[in-house]
Amino acid sequence: MPLSAIYFDLDGTLVDSEHLHAVSWNKVLAMFDLHFSEAEFCQQFAGKPTLEAAKVLVEEHQLSLSASALAKKKHTVFAEISKLHLPALLPGAKALLAWCREQGVKVALVTGSAKEEAHSILTGHDLAKYFDVIFTRDDVEQPKPHPEPYLRAIAHFSLTASSGLAVEDTVTGSSSAKSAELYTVVVPNKYSLSADFSHADDRCSSLFDVQALIASKL
Repeated sequence: MPLSAIYFDLDGTLVDSEHLHAVSWNKVLAMFDLHFSEAEFCQQFAGKPTLEAAKVLVEEHQLSLSASALAKKKHTVFAEISKLHLPALLPGAKALLAWCREQGVKVALVTGSAKEEAHSILTGHDLAKYFDVIFTRDDVEQPKPHPEPYLRAIAHFSLTASSGLAVEDTVTGSSSAKSAELYTVVVPNKYSLSADFSHADDRCSSLFDVQALIASKL
């Protein structure tokens, strides 16, 4: 079946923002004398929504703050920092989004980031105009790796999963897309290169390769 919709993740897939997420977490966790290297952060939390990461941190380190309060602080810090130090788009990201629009397919953003975090990046790079719909962590009850985020996006378009393709960079995200029965393409980031993506349908080394793959399926 020809593709009718493309579903994109944001962090690590379209924008190189994992470093900024690590910096934001470290600023928040400094009050508890906790610090993670970027590699440690990405290996443990890349792809996980902020609230879910906060729950792990509160439990593992017995923090004197609720997970929701910790997550809210991180959302605020990330939004503030990203306005001053906007993370770069990954090579080919904007061109790929524009090209998808030109093909006449539906384009959705399905991100585990909170609305506040995603908004700062979408605004900074003027990306919102490329998407027909945007689903953030705030729009779902059960975040990735649960399939709900993608199922909601599919339902929004009144399409079947078999007519869609998802692009992800982590096991958390690709598991969500695959569980929603989407054709799932992974473009691993430098921290997920060695992850087990055996559940995915295809693997690309760049967004340029993703464009070629999509073109072959239109």
